[in-house]
Amino acid sequence: MAVISELIRSESDGSISFGDYSLDVKAKLDNYEHAGDLYKVKTYQAITKLERNGMFVYESVPGTAVTGFKASEEEVSFQVEGQKDAQITLELEAGTEYDITINGTDAGVMKTNLGGKLSISVEMDGSSAVTVGIAKK
Repeated sequence: MAVISELIRSESDGSISFGDYSLDVKAKLDNYEHAGDLYKVKTYQAITKLERNGMFVYESVPGTAVTGFKASEEEVSFQVEGQKDAQITLELEAGTEYDITINGTDAGVMKTNLGGKLSISVEMDGSSAVTVGIAKK
C-alpha cells in the first residue's frame, strides 16, 4: 500500500502525490507550494481532499492515496489506492463532456454539472493502484 506519509509531495515528473487513507485521525497540510500554486490536503480513513489556491480539486470518500496526479485544461490523470471502493469527485470545466478510462478500459463519457463537478466510482480491493484518465471530449 502506497500511502503518502508526508501527506503531499512533488514528483520528479512534475506531478503530485497525496493522501493517507490509513490514518484514524484527520491530518492536514496547508500552503504546500508546487509549480507556483499553493496546495492544501486533508486526509484520513473517511476522506481525502485536495485544494489548489483555495479552490476545490479532488475529493474521495472514503480516503485514498493518489500518486502521479496531473491536471491540465484538457485532461486529468492519476493512480489511486484505497482499502475499498471510492467515490471520487473532481473540479473540471462546467457543462463539458469528458471521456473516462479506468485501468485502460473505457468507462464512458460523462458531463460535468453547472458547477464543474464530475463524480466517478472506482472499484478497489486494497491490493493495487487503479489508473484513472479523464480527457476533455
